[in-house]
Amino acid sequence: MEGIGFRVKHILVVGSMNMDVVNQVEHFPQPGETIASIGNDFIPGGKGANQAVAVARAGGNCTMVGAVGEDPYADSLIDSLQSKGVDTRLVQRKAGVSGMAFITVNHEGENHIVLSKGANGKLTVADVAAAIEDWSGIDIVLLQNEIPWETTESVIRSASAGGTRVFFNPAPAMRISDELLANLDTLIVNETEAQVISGIAVADTTSAQEAAEWFIGKGVANIIVTLGEKGSLYCNGRSPAIAVPAYRVKAVDTTAAGDTFIGAYAAASAEGKETRQALLFATAASALAVTKEGAQSSIPSREEIEQFLI
Repeated sequence: MEGIGFRVKHILVVGSMNMDVVNQVEHFPQPGETIASIGNDFIPGGKGANQAVAVARAGGNCTMVGAVGEDPYADSLIDSLQSKGVDTRLVQRKAGVSGMAFITVNHEGENHIVLSKGANGKLTVADVAAAIEDWSGIDIVLLQNEIPWETTESVIRSASAGGTRVFFNPAPAMRISDELLANLDTLIVNETEAQVISGIAVADTTSAQEAAEWFIGKGVANIIVTLGEKGSLYCNGRSPAIAVPAYRVKAVDTTAAGDTFIGAYAAASAEGKETRQALLFATAASALAVTKEGAQSSIPSREEIEQFLI
């Protein structure tokens, strides 16, 4: 942990690392039904790791703080991040197994996911505090909800107090206190997450703006509500809302689409892109991701994103 020097505009991701066990099916099984898979893969994933890869692939300086187990998957999870440009020196090894995600994808590219926390559930407040003693040099910290809540909450508070911008994607969704919301620079939620936290049903840009205004009222500086094929909506309470439509592509697998959007947006924001341009960049990255199978393996490079936007 000693000797890690963070550069200006550096992005730190604190979150989960999973081995994704992906099964391709024609249709999702009904309760009690047994169906045959038409293909399966073992693919490195986890919302934290996916977002870290998306940051690095989009051109950002990124370090991962997370945990793997002592099983055969651990080295594969670390190697996958390193091969895509993510600094893994702060990834820890814990006794037991690595986190796993059991993902079923149908022929339309939709997915069902069951998570097994494994080592992700053992990443403690003390672990992160020992890894990050000084927040200077870290522009953005990206967080999700697949490690212990007390660890995530501690990072939100310490990073905010240290002057680092906190980007939070509360997935899986849960209610969050008003006091903690006020520590967030940018909250990124999909329709379901927005509804769980705010209590406002979100189905389109109109209801998304209603939910966004609720979050702004709680002290969130910037809010992005992603709406799948309907695009996304950005609000900050000071200037007019920005609605960005989705790009139309043939979806093959939507597994890492949201993580790709978030990581690409963080990378664009860190380098100083204007908000609308950052949103367009992230939207293009997400569109490209759904045209390929897998989680990290589907995340596009900066060059691919920029070519898509021409």
